[in-house]
Amino acid sequence: MEHLFSVWPEMAERVRGAGRVVLLTDFDGTLSHIAGRPEEAVLPDDTRQGIEALSSDPRVGVAVISGRALDDIKEKVDLPGITYAGNHGIEIEGPSLRFVYPPAQAAKPVMRRLHSALGRALSGIDGVVLEDKGITLSVHYRLVARERVGEVKRICEEAVDGPRSRGQVRTTGGKMVYEIRPGVVWDKEDAVVLLLASWTPSGEAAGLTFFLGDDLTDEGGFRAVNARGGVSVFVGRPGRDTAARFFLRSPGEVPGFLRRLAAAL
Repeated sequence: MEHLFSVWPEMAERVRGAGRVVLLTDFDGTLSHIAGRPEEAVLPDDTRQGIEALSSDPRVGVAVISGRALDDIKEKVDLPGITYAGNHGIEIEGPSLRFVYPPAQAAKPVMRRLHSALGRALSGIDGVVLEDKGITLSVHYRLVARERVGEVKRICEEAVDGPRSRGQVRTTGGKMVYEIRPGVVWDKEDAVVLLLASWTPSGEAAGLTFFLGDDLTDEGGFRAVNARGGVSVFVGRPGRDTAARFFLRSPGEVPGFLRRLAAAL
């Protein structure tokens, strides 16, 4: 895996030759530094300005694909004219696309019951943040004392055991978070495929796609973009297996990438 800036002269040539560019990016840990609590995450001004400049170019399509709820990610980024995909792509809203994966809607009653049960079971553990995202739930334990993290995971496993065995929900992990999703298989990889199809008129070349992410939930996006000849970028220090082919060291390097991309265009 190479640092993206080390190959930028060649990458800029690819951008210029592509004509059209699609920028797909995660939010937490990618555009924004990871915060102790989800509500504390902030989009830096220089990153916002970079995205805004690119989105104003008619040759560029921009989408933020996040595990956050759709309304939450729209509020955090707060830029008109771009596409937002919430709950790992289950909900999508943008200038040319409005979409909710229908089978996921059926899980809402189960999620409400799990939210109530987990709220009671986790109430005595300091630092736990139980995030209700409507179609999904996230249990954040970044602020939990290390000796109680195992207890948090055990409580979550006990709560989802029944619904998961019936195929009503599935669970995934992330950076200090336990995620509960509908049992249907739809994630960022599927969202990427749908978004690219919606932005590519019949018979027209897709151009060059960039996908930026930092977590296990972004691996499907990396794979989808790789399969289409795009550029997959892991944001963070290399050190784990990933399908991404390039990296940026932290969200602090993202504004520089955005400026380089705009200049190449």
